[in-house]
Amino acid sequence: MNTANQSIKPVTTKINNKGHIEIGGCDTVELAEKYGTPLYVYDETTIRTIANQYKDAFKSYPKVSMLYASKAFMTKAIVRILDEEGFGFDLVSGGEIYTAHTAGADMKKCLFNGNNKSYDELEMAVNLGIGLISVDNFLELALLDNAAKTANKKTDILLRVTPGIECHTHEYIQTGHLDSKFGFDLTQVDEAVELITEEYQNLNLVGLHAHIGSQIFETQIYYDEVDVLLKEMGRIKEKFDINLTHINLGGGLGIKYTENDCPPSVNDIADKILTSIKDNAAKYGIEEPEIHIEPGRSIIGTSGVTLYTVGSSKQVPKGRKYVAVDGGMADNPRPSLYQAVYSAEVANKAKQKPKEKVTIAGRFCESGDILINEITLPVLEEGDILCFYNTGAYGYSMSSNYNRVLKPAAVLVNNSQSDIIINRESYEHLVSLDVVPDRLKKV
Repeated sequence: MNTANQSIKPVTTKINNKGHIEIGGCDTVELAEKYGTPLYVYDETTIRTIANQYKDAFKSYPKVSMLYASKAFMTKAIVRILDEEGFGFDLVSGGEIYTAHTAGADMKKCLFNGNNKSYDELEMAVNLGIGLISVDNFLELALLDNAAKTANKKTDILLRVTPGIECHTHEYIQTGHLDSKFGFDLTQVDEAVELITEEYQNLNLVGLHAHIGSQIFETQIYYDEVDVLLKEMGRIKEKFDINLTHINLGGGLGIKYTENDCPPSVNDIADKILTSIKDNAAKYGIEEPEIHIEPGRSIIGTSGVTLYTVGSSKQVPKGRKYVAVDGGMADNPRPSLYQAVYSAEVANKAKQKPKEKVTIAGRFCESGDILINEITLPVLEEGDILCFYNTGAYGYSMSSNYNRVLKPAAVLVNNSQSDIIINRESYEHLVSLDVVPDRLKKV
């Protein structure tokens, strides 16, 4: 059975009787006219569909917690949707904690993660009652113990470890191999456990956490990850007589950006994870643990598209034809950072046949600001609307004001209704944090 991460387009996508791309019952050309471009568009049905597919895939196992990896894309509206679906949240900054809290998320179902948390952030997490904190290093153990002691609380923690598993993904998004900035090496675990049991009396170690990467197309590595963590739990039980009860497996399931991509389904990875638990818990002499899954991109990526308006074009003599749009690397840095490849269609010419090969260029002052390097589309004209698929993850969340360009708006579509979930920036907002020293002010 296919799941939504295996689709290039949101599940509600169709071509309407005007020959336009329609998502969530909304004509994307009309969305562009109403809200302007660039515009992030999120389909609520797709978000809820994939969230429920995750729950269904793991429903045979009674101890599962789903935590949305907020770094992929986080707004108060997204928090509300996933909170309604029973998800908690994997949070990696004070800003994400504040967003989840102010949106009404159940903080007991949240986890705070990250390799260099500040004391203020740890204090905030403790005071707001975050359910679990994944500790990444020795300094954090000391800081967190102090924050918990000051608050007169005992805080449940996981130790994040590097399991030594490499997945075949971009080197920048591999996080589980040994040479990584994240987590304790397995050779450092005993020292950490000794500090927790002998010195840090305000910390309660309940489990282990690992994350093996992002945009993963393999399944066996999930089996192997569970095996490594359960083996380590068994060793800790034998040496320290501590019964750990939780494992956090991270996320990382890939999505289908192009027709050449073949990500596994949610069911495929669930089968590997649950099989590994059944195979290995008894082998290492431990009870089957509560498992935490942290999907981010696979929840939100396919749910989102970005609309751009076509502007200028340039035909290089005996070379490529460049077509520029009104966005680029500031609203989607992934092609520049990761050489990411996307699929796109002309929203207002959805029934027309592709006729020319073009390169889609961004508007920013960098030669590397290329969104798609050669794609065959209907003949493009100024004012056409391009719809880029699978831009829901790591677009807005990694966006910038490079060249002092305003960040786009985002809308949520559902049942033919569209609602703003992020306002478009204004020039007034852009300069609102600027300060001119008195000595530089014009008299």
